[in-house]
Amino acid sequence: MKLEKEAALLEAILFLETDPVTVGQLAKITNFSEDVINEALSQLKESLEKEHHGLELIEIGGGVQLSPKAELWEHLKDRYGRKNDSRLSKAALETLSIIAYSQPITRGEIENIRGVASDGMVKLLVNRNFIKVIGKKDVPGKPNQYGTTKEFLKAFRLSSIADLPKLDDVERERFELNG
Repeated sequence: MKLEKEAALLEAILFLETDPVTVGQLAKITNFSEDVINEALSQLKESLEKEHHGLELIEIGGGVQLSPKAELWEHLKDRYGRKNDSRLSKAALETLSIIAYSQPITRGEIENIRGVASDGMVKLLVNRNFIKVIGKKDVPGKPNQYGTTKEFLKAFRLSSIADLPKLDDVERERFELNG
């Protein structure tokens, strides 16, 4: 099925959108069926994979988005990189890694793993919209549990949390609670 016009319309929509868009949202915008959307996205993705294109269709947190091809990002990130990427300190990245690999996790559990107070880092990551409260732990005091957000996935070019690099045994022990 040739859906060139439909794929072109989806490409234009994705170019104009700043956040990932779900198939359902694209269906509402275009009045196309989800089957037509999926087929047109597949054709668009295949077309963009050709070497003469600088963009690719990526999946982020259940939606799709146009993004510069990963191999071109080295040339682009200094000028077009997200401010949040380059401004995270080593401590903030360490805290974010702990949350990403151990979620849901409480501030106390983060501090137990890091060995230092993490109030400031947790606050910073919440303000940057990389993490959010995703529930309360069922223990006395009912502390907040934190997890990563779609903004985290977007900033680190991940389709889902399952796309995080796999940890070896030594690295995995680092993210386990001590005692």
